[in-house]
Amino acid sequence: SAVVLLLLAATVCLAVALGLLSHAPVNRFCTAFNNRTGFLCDDSVTCILASQVCDGVSNCRNGEDEQKKLCGDLPNSLPGYLVFRCSNPVHWIYADQRCNRMNDCGDCSDEMGSLAACPPCGLEWWSCSPVLYEYCSCIPRRLCRDGIQHCLSWSDEYIC
Repeated sequence: SAVVLLLLAATVCLAVALGLLSHAPVNRFCTAFNNRTGFLCDDSVTCILASQVCDGVSNCRNGEDEQKKLCGDLPNSLPGYLVFRCSNPVHWIYADQRCNRMNDCGDCSDEMGSLAACPPCGLEWWSCSPVLYEYCSCIPRRLCRDGIQHCLSWSDEYIC
């Protein structure tokens, strides 16, 4: 029986060494286009946006982005890097929706403050305090001088 145990132990060690019994979770973090948080498909090449995981559409060739193990208890079943928790603990968004200049949390916690840690407005945005809940601290420059107030200060109509 000692020989059988020794053979069994050697087989398990060999399987672990060859990666056949790997217990470490697969790292699926990747950076999708526009430096957004992504999910790496089984092919180790395709990187989809975090918000494409568990959206009801198989974006990975083998459908691993829609597996029940991953999507069964949202957001708790998702890896932490795919989730951003809003300041209101009831709400969450996908990590790629943080700092996208849209008020996805409903309270701007995904765009402003230390939790979000967003960079300042880019060239295609105008910095102001918007009048609509859709934006938080920047509005698209395409809304400047369109005859409609988008900033509390009217800077989008007179300065932008």
